[in-house]
Amino acid sequence: MTAAAADTGLLAPGRAASPAADEAGDAAYLRALLDAEAALTRAQAALGLAPDTAASAVTEAAVPDRFDLASLAVRAREGGNPVIPLVADLTRAVGEEHGPYVHRGATSQDIMDTATMLVARRVLAVVLSDLERCARALAGLAAEHRDTPMAGRTLTQHAVPTTFGLKAAGWRSLVLDARDRTTAVRDALPAQLGGAAGTLAAFTAYGAEDATALPAAYARELGLRAPALPWHTLRTPVADLAGCLAFTSGALGKAAADVLTLSRTEIAELSEGSGGGSSAMPHKSNPVRATLIAAAARRAPQLAATLYGALAAEDERPAGAWHAEWEPLRDLLRLVGGAARDAAELAEGLRVHPDAMRRNLDLTGGLVLSEWLTASLTPVLGRARAKELLTETARRARTEGRPLTELLAEETELRNMDLDASAGPVRAAGSAAVLTDRALERR
Repeated sequence: MTAAAADTGLLAPGRAASPAADEAGDAAYLRALLDAEAALTRAQAALGLAPDTAASAVTEAAVPDRFDLASLAVRAREGGNPVIPLVADLTRAVGEEHGPYVHRGATSQDIMDTATMLVARRVLAVVLSDLERCARALAGLAAEHRDTPMAGRTLTQHAVPTTFGLKAAGWRSLVLDARDRTTAVRDALPAQLGGAAGTLAAFTAYGAEDATALPAAYARELGLRAPALPWHTLRTPVADLAGCLAFTSGALGKAAADVLTLSRTEIAELSEGSGGGSSAMPHKSNPVRATLIAAAARRAPQLAATLYGALAAEDERPAGAWHAEWEPLRDLLRLVGGAARDAAELAEGLRVHPDAMRRNLDLTGGLVLSEWLTASLTPVLGRARAKELLTETARRARTEGRPLTELLAEETELRNMDLDASAGPVRAAGSAAVLTDRALERR
């Protein structure tokens, strides 16, 4: 393939050279289409609808290297899909004796949908492997930093202390949610076989006593789920794929968004293990992995929306709705596959800077402890007085530039209270450590 014709991912660094991109490229789709065609003949042979020699001949001929991708792409314009020219080429490759058993009884959408499910299953296997890698790395970070205090931020501002362990445990929880959803969708991916209008009529004409047994035999040949019905216009499998992939991109995007914020120069609580450089600024070490994941999280919902829009498909086989799925679904598979790879690499190489976390906690002069101090003083002063005192003292701390605990120590009614500022952030983090431990129990 020439450089002009190759889809190398020049403008898609998030998925370039990723295993997921390889499993969803044109060559991978051709392989899946051929696998679908060969399995169809084998399934018919298993039920006595085709000779075993035909099944062997089609399987032996269905080798991707024997077919011209560029030619198939151009000729696909004539019928609107690549299956039509592929069937013609495969029939010639099989030869005159067994050629009639190629694609027998099927329609183009049967093969295209089935191939898409094969591609999706292969891509999701890669995605799941990377999600497991990411979850393992995040579990290590959560355990290591179970008690590392940092500022919890709400609406961009310091709120109350938390721990980095709890933050990492939260990221891991989302990754495990994505893993569970992806596993369920992968295991439910069905083969497609219905014939011209979803009635299996041609297979009956070819001699099948019970044509409804053929889809299950077909699915077994492919390692896919047997469909309850032909789903030419019942697009639940594609919608489920859209949902789990969009969720996965968003789950990974949450962690990426936090890393991007916390690795800002003026915050510097995190940094990527191997940041990227700049074409103009030699000093830069950019959070590239997090950037690529964030980009994927922004693109995925729109791709999923197209797939959801295709649910409204007319008749027994649609014009346009089915065709509209192919590119966004493949883009979504490759996009999320690349994001999962980047997330695993990000988590495995992430550098945590506890000193910076503690330094930033101290920026407000103890104001970040105001909620904890209010609760701590309530048994002594009463709720109304404690809130009134902390509100007024916090105002003075901001205007006078003095630490909150220093001002509180001057209050006569608090002279016997333990207001140790150094221990405050750890104590004010509440049950963060226990919550982290609980999250890490999930496997």
